[in-house]
Amino acid sequence: MQDTLQPGLEHTFTFQLPESKTVPALYPEAPEFAVMPKVFATGFMVGFIEWVCIQAVNPHIDWPAEQTVGTKVNISHTSATPPGMEVSATVKLIEVDRKRLVFEVEARDEAGLIGKGTHERFVINAEKFNQALEEKIRR
Repeated sequence: MQDTLQPGLEHTFTFQLPESKTVPALYPEAPEFAVMPKVFATGFMVGFIEWVCIQAVNPHIDWPAEQTVGTKVNISHTSATPPGMEVSATVKLIEVDRKRLVFEVEARDEAGLIGKGTHERFVINAEKFNQALEEKIRR
């Protein structure tokens, strides 16, 4: 981790929502999802917000040897977004506690706010993390 990884760090990213990020695409093997509206799936919105947090942090860590993993999500999803619209996420790092990072997050589409909340990530050593995962698989 670099000294520049400090509270106040902000990042915004915009993405055109494809049909592949809608509710029916979330679990293609689930017939219940297949018949639901084609709108931005909450699971994909959370993943999008995580992506933006990763983009914000990577210039301030020894990436890819260091990476971050999501550990806590507290995000409301308050408005539906159809495919084709642009969505953006703005993330702000509000707390750094050793390797724990806490973000305020907000997602918008072209019509306005679609979600907001907090997200927590931890900085990991990728090699050690992958070794522990391999050990778990062996057990």
